[in-house]
Amino acid sequence: MPARTARTYKIEKESLEAHVDICAERYDRLEQRMDNLSDKVERNSIDIAKEASSTRKMVVASSGTVIAALISLIAALVYMID
Repeated sequence: MPARTARTYKIEKESLEAHVDICAERYDRLEQRMDNLSDKVERNSIDIAKEASSTRKMVVASSGTVIAALISLIAALVYMID
């Protein structure tokens, strides 16, 4: 990804007030981009939490199924021995 650099305008070199105004605009845009990035990270964090919860539920259900199958197998073996 190429590095982005701020453009330096000729008027900035000649006028401190213009430089300050242009820098203020740059910082406003930077804050907007940071806010957008923060929102995206927050949404991703929520999505990851939902997926983790879903995965936990699936693991618990699968474990329950395996345990039930093992109990059934043990019961069948005990029944066959008697």
